[in-house]
Amino acid sequence: MPTKLIVAVFATLMITPASAETITLRVLGQPSGSGLIAQQKERPFFEKLAEKTGLDVKVEYLPVDVAGIPDTDGLRILKSGLFDIVSIRGPQVSRDEPSVLGLDLVGLNTSYVAGKQHIAAFQPFVDSRLQTQFNAKLLGVWPAGPQVIFCKPEVTGLADLKGLKVRVGDQSAANFVAKLGATGISMPFGEVQQSLARGVVDCAITGPASANSGGWPEATTTVLPIALQLAVNGYAVNQNSLKKFTPDQQAKLTAAIAELTTDIWAFSEELYEDAMRCNTGATPCNRGVSYKLKEAPASEADLKAVAGAVSDVSLPIWAKQCNAVAPACEQSWRTTVGAQLGL
Repeated sequence: MPTKLIVAVFATLMITPASAETITLRVLGQPSGSGLIAQQKERPFFEKLAEKTGLDVKVEYLPVDVAGIPDTDGLRILKSGLFDIVSIRGPQVSRDEPSVLGLDLVGLNTSYVAGKQHIAAFQPFVDSRLQTQFNAKLLGVWPAGPQVIFCKPEVTGLADLKGLKVRVGDQSAANFVAKLGATGISMPFGEVQQSLARGVVDCAITGPASANSGGWPEATTTVLPIALQLAVNGYAVNQNSLKKFTPDQQAKLTAAIAELTTDIWAFSEELYEDAMRCNTGATPCNRGVSYKLKEAPASEADLKAVAGAVSDVSLPIWAKQCNAVAPACEQSWRTTVGAQLGL
């Protein structure tokens, strides 16, 4: 064999190691009891990733709670390389990377349409932060669904939260309920139902589908259907893990996850509408358990309070926290999302 040809063949083998052997991808998923998005979309996608993409990969998928890892440690786990891909729980990991919270400040994403616009605008900055701080690339962001308020005592509006203990998902929500005179309490999703039943908390914030899946209506009487946030989550990959693939393989992987993300956006909206019916005993109830919660109508005053939360509460407090670790944070948000809002 001519020397030049031998060198060319050897070089090709050297630069495409991924094609020579099966690559194992360890995926840390959403909590096992978090709902149908994880059960019907996320887990099946990763378990059939090789079939879907044609990539020679073996996926080991493990829900974060089954792994015994706090969901607040998602980014740290990703940086450590213990898992190759992590299904990031936005509110929880925002403690390690405040820029993530800028995707979903209270009052910012009051609808799916608004959420898509705002998230797409600020996602590049969050991605840049994950790359530099956690050696990770953000491949997609999706919503668990509009976050509404479930209460054990009967309430008629936001004003009735004064003096109550409210389980919140992140600091932005904690700041908002504090302005209402309530006390925000952080706790894992799996502990909320029993905490409501025992009076440890009076109310709790989550999406209708997650609440239905977690049995929250069994311990509550009322739901306030005012969307505070969308509870954004996402998929990020360790950059060293990504480099195990050739550029063409990387493109296939990222395209597949982008398709999954798009699918989840649509599925999330379907789940929200169905779960709201299920929780209040309306029909059709196709995907959940039927309950009899009272739905307190959203007043104009409450809607105005949520809409004004961005400029009055969420943005000022978050910007201070984010700028402390990323000086360009607020400016980037204002030139992207802020420009869309006219702020």
